[in-house]
Amino acid sequence: MRRISSKWTFFYKRVLPVIFVGFFVVFVGVGLFANSHANSALENIPFVIIAIIMSAFIFFIFRKLIFDLVDEVWEDGDTLVVRNAGQEQRIALADIKNVNYSPLINPPRVILSLRRPTVFGDTVAFCAPVRLVPFATSPVIDDLIERVDRAREQSQHRR
Repeated sequence: MRRISSKWTFFYKRVLPVIFVGFFVVFVGVGLFANSHANSALENIPFVIIAIIMSAFIFFIFRKLIFDLVDEVWEDGDTLVVRNAGQEQRIALADIKNVNYSPLINPPRVILSLRRPTVFGDTVAFCAPVRLVPFATSPVIDDLIERVDRAREQSQHRR
């Protein structure tokens, strides 16, 4: 078996949010403490409102780009082995409708649209292997796209 998801997924899903929340708590705490000499608590309200709006916006971004990533994706012949939160699912390459690869966002994402829903839903998102060369596609993901196309063509010829 060959791993096709990034080894950085744990960092993106578990460590980065903790770092961000810690930084944000320190930022808000310092901001409120620095302004604690104010005559009234009403002067802190704009700062608190902005902090709440920023945290909601960042949570929304994290939920859309990071929290939906599965932990690991392994290639095993003509199937993918997907693992997330202690669950494992095997997905045949022929059961993948589309492979959407977005290398220009951080982390680089791959979204697999599936013909049949799995325990993870009808789409599976994972973090592509990180490349040192900016704006370059991943050869691992390019190979996956080619293999999915071949598997799809072979399954259509059998029908």
